Amino acid sequence: MSVNTPADVSEVTNQAPQRTNYAPDTSPYSVTKNLNGQAAPQYNAYLSDPLLLQCAARFPENLQKELEQTGRFVLSADAQEMARLANSEVPRLQTHDRQGNRIDQVEYHPAYHALMRRSVAHGLHSSIWENSPQQSAEAGRRHQARATRFYLTAQLECGHLCPLTMTSASLAVLMTSPALYDEWSPRILTRKYDSSNKPPVKKAGLTLGMGMTEKQGGTDVRANTTRADHAGNGVYRLNGHKWFMSAPMSDAFMVLAQANGQAAGDNKSGLSCFLVPRLLSDGSGNGFRFQRLKDKLGNRSNASSEVQFENALGQMVGEPGQGVKTIIDMVTLTRLDCAVASAGLMRAGMSEAVHHARHRSVGGVPLINQPLMQRVLADMSLDVAAATALSLRLARAFDMAANDRMEAAFARVMTPVVKYWVAKIAPALLYEAMECLGGNGYVEENPLARLYREAPVNAIWEGSGNVMALDIVRVLHRAPRLFDDVLEWIGTQLGRRGQGTVAVLRAAMQVTMTDEGAARMLTEQMALAASAACLKELGADDIGDAFIETRLGGQWRTTYGMIDARHDALGIINALYPQE
Repeated sequence: MSVNTPADVSEVTNQAPQRTNYAPDTSPYSVTKNLNGQAAPQYNAYLSDPLLLQCAARFPENLQKELEQTGRFVLSADAQEMARLANSEVPRLQTHDRQGNRIDQVEYHPAYHALMRRSVAHGLHSSIWENSPQQSAEAGRRHQARATRFYLTAQLECGHLCPLTMTSASLAVLMTSPALYDEWSPRILTRKYDSSNKPPVKKAGLTLGMGMTEKQGGTDVRANTTRADHAGNGVYRLNGHKWFMSAPMSDAFMVLAQANGQAAGDNKSGLSCFLVPRLLSDGSGNGFRFQRLKDKLGNRSNASSEVQFENALGQMVGEPGQGVKTIIDMVTLTRLDCAVASAGLMRAGMSEAVHHARHRSVGGVPLINQPLMQRVLADMSLDVAAATALSLRLARAFDMAANDRMEAAFARVMTPVVKYWVAKIAPALLYEAMECLGGNGYVEENPLARLYREAPVNAIWEGSGNVMALDIVRVLHRAPRLFDDVLEWIGTQLGRRGQGTVAVLRAAMQVTMTDEGAARMLTEQMALAASAACLKELGADDIGDAFIETRLGGQWRTTYGMIDARHDALGIINALYPQE
């Protein structure tokens, strides 16, 4: 079977014809027939990305081949059509069947299921937890391998990645309750996608979601009011409301609720985490009452719901009253995915912009050779390269944290930093990429419109900018020595030029210790310095030097194109986006 044509691609892409707003042009005298200003499709998202190839250089050969196939797939016409259909034919909520019985089901277009099937087969929901022979070959780099797969897949379609992120991260939570992990993990780790509406014990593969956010609390989950009353035998009945609960057809959810113990005054109370299946073992509903699906700006292929729990049965995960502590590893893993996906979105948009500039001429001169366009594209390329290198560097820290103190420090300090910066710069960069294409970028026939709408969600999901900055403040007060390890690594990579940068970071730390309102300045400076260090570590000296001078040099910049003639703009573009 060709990687470009999975079993269900032809079926999916034939569900609806490609939308056009014009009649076929059959006239031999057509004035548009021989114009050559429109760019042809690109070919491989992996092989055309030198920085990614360098980051993945030490991957085993079978993984390299898989990534090459994925890179080809994400830019194929069939895959692009699936992504379009999954977002234009949005999920639909059915609360009742035709007899008036409550069913609480969400219908997805077959294109969504096709994307899910392929990504599950590639282990995006499970690979970091598996013990298969293939995963043994990836030992020591499981997070890096998965992040690379995730990065490439994000360039195609991000909405379906939400349930895969939550499933992968939820396994970290399940590990705090070994009995639950032993019960649930075998059907999660199968790499089989099963969208049937059956109880978990009857399915070939499972996905997990999470329900944290409530109306009155938002990010402040400690203000949650959903109640969990002990019903005996370790089972609780949950009653309450969740304001946002994505991927509502997941088979079970990690839910935060205020636990009430077996008897008044016992210690089984407080905000706790519960595993709540959507269907019971007999196939009946488990008290999930979906009220509506959110009409979101982007991320439209992925349903996000409001739900009322009515005596939903669940089991406690982790210790009672320790719900936030229990889910913290899950949150950390999802923040890594937010950064990686944002970097992938930027790479996809930037590739579109460069590709267009190479095939479009103005005044008889290719756009890529126009000085202003060169400067804009080169300046944008620096941010994409930095975001990619920084996100994959964080994945490497996740792999090495258990055995290396500096890597553990990097993972703890830099997770909120990387999530903050990479997710925040994505919307502005994708807008600029859209402008490079002009009107072509603004219409729905081009994937840039979808990429642009998708970009803000990663900055909001799992903690917006202020939440990330406050997490940095928390680490700064509780474990300031972690910063020492990270700053030492940054200084080593930057060399003599890095001493001034490290001094600036230490000054920002001192200010933030007494002025919480300065936390964003510290967070952004940490992100820029670490990005420069990542580029230098990879040996991308010209790219790194240009990034350092334009980002760490203190210049005021609010738009792209602020790179002067000292830097070889065209050389930067060609180095990061080689011509086919």
